[in-house]
Amino acid sequence: MPQSNANQTDLLKQQLESLANSLEEVLSSSSDKPEEEVNKIKEKAEKILKDSRKKMEQASDKIVEHTKDMADCADKFVHEKPWHSVLAGTAIGFVIGMILTRR
Repeated sequence: MPQSNANQTDLLKQQLESLANSLEEVLSSSSDKPEEEVNKIKEKAEKILKDSRKKMEQASDKIVEHTKDMADCADKFVHEKPWHSVLAGTAIGFVIGMILTRR
C-alpha cells in the first residue's frame, strides 16, 4: 500500500535532518576522531543523501503526474462545458478586477 503524501513528507524531513546531523558531526569532529570513524560517518551521510535524492525524485515525479492529471481534468471539463468555463473565467476576472481597483 503506498504511503500518504504526509507520511512521505515526514520521512523525507527526517532523512534530511539526519543528513544535516551527520554532516555537522563530520565537520565538527573530523579532527577529533580517527580517520576510520570519520569515513564511517561520511559513508552514512552519503547513503542518507542518496536516499533523500531518490525520495525527492519520486515525490517530484508524483507531483508532475498529479499536475498532468489535473490539467487533463480541466481540459476535459472545458471541452464538455465550454459556457461554464467562460462564466467561471469571467467571474474570476471580475473578482480580481474588483480587488485590484480597491488598492
